[in-house]
Amino acid sequence: MTKKLLFLLLAPLTGIAQIPSYYSSINFSQTGNNLKNQLTTLITNTHTTELPYTSSTSTDTWDALKQTDLNPNNTQNVLLFYGWNDTDTEVNNDYSRNKDLSCHTSSCSGLWVREHVYPRSLGTPNLDFVGAGSDAHNLRSIDSDRNNARSNRIFEEGSGIQMSYQTLSGNWYPGNDWKGDVARIIMYMYVRYPSQCLASAVGAGSSSFSPFGDMPNVFLEWNAQDPVSQYERNRNNILQNLQGNRNPFIDNPYIATLIWNGPAATDTWGALSTNEINLVNVTLYPTITAEYVNIANPENKTYSYTIENIFGQTLTKNTTTDKIDLSLYNTGLYFITIQSDNRFKTIKVIRK
Repeated sequence: MTKKLLFLLLAPLTGIAQIPSYYSSINFSQTGNNLKNQLTTLITNTHTTELPYTSSTSTDTWDALKQTDLNPNNTQNVLLFYGWNDTDTEVNNDYSRNKDLSCHTSSCSGLWVREHVYPRSLGTPNLDFVGAGSDAHNLRSIDSDRNNARSNRIFEEGSGIQMSYQTLSGNWYPGNDWKGDVARIIMYMYVRYPSQCLASAVGAGSSSFSPFGDMPNVFLEWNAQDPVSQYERNRNNILQNLQGNRNPFIDNPYIATLIWNGPAATDTWGALSTNEINLVNVTLYPTITAEYVNIANPENKTYSYTIENIFGQTLTKNTTTDKIDLSLYNTGLYFITIQSDNRFKTIKVIRK
C-alpha cells in the first residue's frame, strides 16, 4: 500500500479544526512576506534542540529517522524516500527496508543512508553538519544507490508517474508519491533558513506565482497536488518532541497559498480560507456517471479543473464552463477539483 493510498483511507477529504496552540503567536490574516517572517521567528525560536548529525553518546539524526520514518504498515522498516517498489528484484527502487540496515561505512549498497532533501552543496553557504545540515525536518531515509542517483540535482516536474528519475534536462523528479513531501520540506527549509536555503536554488522552472519570485511554481503545484499523509504528520509530531519545532506546511498546506499564491492547497484547519466555492452557486452532478459531470454555472464562469486518481496522480488539467468528460477513463473512483479566482471545490466521482 502506498503512502498516498494510506492517506486516503485514513483521512477525511474535508474537516474543520481549530488552529493549534503552537501557532498562537501567528496573525494568519496577514499574507506574503509578513506571514513568512512570522513563521521564521516561530520555527526558529522553538527549534530548541539541535540534533547532532552523528553521535555515539546522544540522540542523533540516525536515531531520529529510526523513529520518524517508520513504515506505518510495518514498524520494523523505514520508508525509503523516492522509492516505490518492494516486490521486484531491484534494490535501489525499494519502498521500505529494515530500520537497522543503515549504512555507517563506505560500502552502502543495499543499505539506507540519510538524504538531504535540500542538498548540502546548494546552500548559501553550503549546509554544514550542524545547523541546517543536521535539521531532521530536511533528512529522510533513502536507499544508498538512489541517494547517489539524486545527488544534488534540483527538482523538476516529471511525467506524473510513481517512480523517481533523472529528467532529460538532468534534474530530478521525486516520483508522484513523494513530490508533496519534497515541496513542504523545501518550503520549511526556506522559511527556517531564509538566506541560506533559497527555494529558488533547488527548483527548476518559473516562479511566476510568487509575488517576489522566491518560490518555484513546481513546489506550489506539488504541495496542492499531493496531500499531506499521516506519515508526514507522524514525522512532524515526533520531530517536535526531538527538536522543539514543527513544519507549518505539513500542519496546513494552505499556509503556502497564503504566502506565495499559486494553486489553492488544502486548508487542513478549515479556518484560513474562504476558498471553497459557494455550494448554492456551483453544483457538480452526477457523482456517479458513465460519461459527463455537469456544472451548474449560473455566473457562466470558466473554471480550471483537474482530475486525479486515488493515488493522487493528476490525469487531466483543463478548463470548462459546463461539463467534464470522464467517458475515456476506466471505471473507478476519481477526484475532481474545479477552481476559479483562487477558490476551489473538490468532489469524489465514480466512473461506472
